[in-house]
Amino acid sequence: MKLHDLNPNLGSKKQRKRVGRGISSGQGKTAGRGTKGAGARSGEGGHLYRQGGNLPFYRRLPFIRGEGFTPPNQVEFNEVNLDQLSTIFSSNTEITPEILAGVGLLRDSRNPVVILGRGDISIALKVRVHRISAGAKVKIEAAGGTIETIEG
Repeated sequence: MKLHDLNPNLGSKKQRKRVGRGISSGQGKTAGRGTKGAGARSGEGGHLYRQGGNLPFYRRLPFIRGEGFTPPNQVEFNEVNLDQLSTIFSSNTEITPEILAGVGLLRDSRNPVVILGRGDISIALKVRVHRISAGAKVKIEAAGGTIETIEG
Protein backbone atom coordinates (compact mmCIF):
# COMPACT_ATOMS: atom_id res chain seq x y z
CA MET A 1 0.00 0.00 0.00
CA LYS A 2 1.31 3.43 -0.93
CA LEU A 3 0.22 6.96 -0.05
CA HIS A 4 -1.48 7.44 -3.41
CA ASP A 5 -3.61 4.32 -2.76
CA LEU A 6 -5.22 5.79 0.36
CA ASN A 7 -8.87 6.83 0.03
CA PRO A 8 -11.38 8.06 2.61
CA ASN A 9 -14.12 5.66 3.69
CA LEU A 10 -17.18 5.54 1.47
CA GLY A 11 -19.76 8.10 2.57
CA SER A 12 -17.38 10.00 4.86
CA LYS A 13 -16.84 12.81 2.35
CA LYS A 14 -19.75 14.63 0.76
CA GLN A 15 -19.68 17.36 -1.86
CA ARG A 16 -21.33 20.64 -0.88
CA LYS A 17 -24.59 21.56 -2.62
CA ARG A 18 -24.03 24.20 -5.34
CA VAL A 19 -27.30 26.11 -5.41
CA GLY A 20 -28.48 28.52 -8.08
CA ARG A 21 -26.58 26.86 -10.93
CA GLY A 22 -29.34 26.27 -13.48
CA ILE A 23 -32.52 24.24 -13.85
CA SER A 24 -30.84 20.86 -14.36
CA SER A 25 -29.04 21.04 -10.99
CA GLY A 26 -32.35 20.74 -9.12
CA GLN A 27 -31.55 23.87 -7.08
CA GLY A 28 -31.82 26.49 -9.80
CA LYS A 29 -33.88 29.71 -9.99
CA THR A 30 -34.80 30.38 -6.34
CA ALA A 31 -32.04 28.05 -5.02
CA GLY A 32 -34.28 26.36 -2.45
CA ARG A 33 -35.28 29.64 -0.78
CA GLY A 34 -38.87 29.74 -1.94
CA THR A 35 -40.44 32.78 -3.58
CA LYS A 36 -40.16 36.27 -2.05
CA GLY A 37 -40.29 37.07 1.69
CA ALA A 38 -37.55 37.62 4.22
CA GLY A 39 -36.24 34.06 3.84
CA ALA A 40 -35.54 34.65 0.14
CA ARG A 41 -33.41 37.75 0.76
CA SER A 42 -29.70 37.87 1.52
CA GLY A 43 -28.79 38.44 5.15
CA GLU A 44 -32.00 36.65 6.13
CA GLY A 45 -32.70 36.13 9.81
CA GLY A 46 -32.45 39.70 11.00
CA HIS A 47 -30.73 40.81 14.17
CA LEU A 48 -31.22 39.69 17.75
CA TYR A 49 -32.45 43.19 18.56
CA ARG A 50 -35.26 43.05 15.95
CA GLN A 51 -37.90 40.64 17.23
CA GLY A 52 -41.12 42.07 15.91
CA GLY A 53 -42.48 43.74 19.01
CA ASN A 54 -41.12 41.20 21.49
CA LEU A 55 -38.64 42.37 24.09
CA PRO A 56 -35.26 42.02 22.35
CA PHE A 57 -32.96 39.22 23.42
CA TYR A 58 -30.33 41.52 24.94
CA ARG A 59 -32.90 43.30 27.09
CA ARG A 60 -34.51 40.00 28.12
CA LEU A 61 -31.23 38.45 29.32
CA PRO A 62 -31.28 39.76 32.91
CA PHE A 63 -34.73 38.23 33.44
CA ILE A 64 -33.63 34.91 31.96
CA ARG A 65 -30.51 34.72 34.12
CA GLY A 66 -32.42 35.38 37.34
CA GLU A 67 -31.91 37.98 40.02
CA GLY A 68 -28.38 39.30 40.37
CA PHE A 69 -25.11 37.47 39.96
CA THR A 70 -24.40 33.90 41.10
CA PRO A 71 -20.72 33.22 41.81
CA PRO A 72 -19.63 30.27 39.65
CA ASN A 73 -17.40 28.58 42.26
CA GLN A 74 -19.33 29.08 45.48
CA VAL A 75 -19.28 26.24 48.01
CA GLU A 76 -22.61 24.66 48.90
CA PHE A 77 -22.67 23.18 52.41
CA ASN A 78 -24.75 20.41 53.96
CA GLU A 79 -26.40 22.15 56.91
CA VAL A 80 -27.02 20.15 60.08
CA ASN A 81 -28.51 21.72 63.22
CA LEU A 82 -27.89 20.83 66.86
CA ASP A 83 -31.49 19.76 67.48
CA GLN A 84 -31.07 17.11 64.74
CA LEU A 85 -27.90 15.79 66.38
CA SER A 86 -29.39 15.62 69.88
CA THR A 87 -32.38 13.52 68.76
CA ILE A 88 -30.34 10.93 66.83
CA PHE A 89 -27.01 10.47 68.65
CA SER A 90 -26.19 9.36 72.18
CA SER A 91 -23.49 10.74 74.49
CA ASN A 92 -19.77 10.53 73.51
CA THR A 93 -20.54 9.63 69.89
CA GLU A 94 -18.03 10.75 67.26
CA ILE A 95 -19.78 12.64 64.48
CA THR A 96 -18.16 12.72 61.03
CA PRO A 97 -19.56 13.47 57.56
CA GLU A 98 -19.61 9.72 56.77
CA ILE A 99 -21.73 8.97 59.87
CA LEU A 100 -24.09 11.86 59.08
CA ALA A 101 -24.48 10.55 55.51
CA GLY A 102 -25.22 7.06 56.85
CA VAL A 103 -27.98 8.42 59.09
CA GLY A 104 -29.46 10.39 56.17
CA LEU A 105 -28.87 13.93 57.43
CA LEU A 106 -26.90 15.09 54.36
CA ARG A 107 -28.49 16.26 51.13
CA ASP A 108 -25.38 15.59 49.02
CA SER A 109 -22.52 13.68 50.65
CA ARG A 110 -19.97 15.19 48.20
CA ASN A 111 -20.49 18.66 49.73
CA PRO A 112 -18.79 19.77 52.97
CA VAL A 113 -20.73 19.78 56.26
CA VAL A 114 -21.51 22.77 58.52
CA ILE A 115 -23.04 22.50 62.00
CA LEU A 116 -25.49 25.30 62.84
CA GLY A 117 -26.73 26.33 66.28
CA ARG A 118 -30.51 25.87 66.07
CA GLY A 119 -31.83 24.09 69.16
CA ASP A 120 -30.11 23.01 72.36
CA ILE A 121 -27.84 20.09 73.11
CA SER A 122 -27.31 18.42 76.48
CA ILE A 123 -25.08 15.48 75.52
CA ALA A 124 -21.32 15.52 74.96
CA LEU A 125 -20.41 14.84 71.31
CA LYS A 126 -17.10 14.57 69.46
CA VAL A 127 -17.72 16.56 66.29
CA ARG A 128 -15.40 16.39 63.23
CA VAL A 129 -16.85 18.52 60.40
CA HIS A 130 -15.67 21.07 57.82
CA ARG A 131 -17.20 24.13 59.47
CA ILE A 132 -19.14 25.04 62.61
CA SER A 133 -20.99 28.22 63.54
CA ALA A 134 -19.93 30.22 66.60
CA GLY A 135 -23.24 29.61 68.39
CA ALA A 136 -23.06 25.86 67.83
CA LYS A 137 -19.46 25.78 69.02
CA VAL A 138 -20.39 27.47 72.33
CA LYS A 139 -23.32 25.08 72.91
CA ILE A 140 -21.33 21.89 72.15
CA GLU A 141 -18.43 22.93 74.40
CA ALA A 142 -20.85 23.90 77.19
CA ALA A 143 -22.34 20.39 77.01
CA GLY A 144 -18.85 18.89 77.40
CA GLY A 145 -18.24 17.99 73.76
CA THR A 146 -15.18 18.52 71.57
CA ILE A 147 -14.86 20.09 68.12
CA GLU A 148 -12.37 19.43 65.34
CA THR A 149 -12.51 20.98 61.86
CA ILE A 150 -11.59 19.03 58.73
CA GLU A 151 -9.69 20.68 55.88
CA GLY A 152 -11.08 20.48 52.34
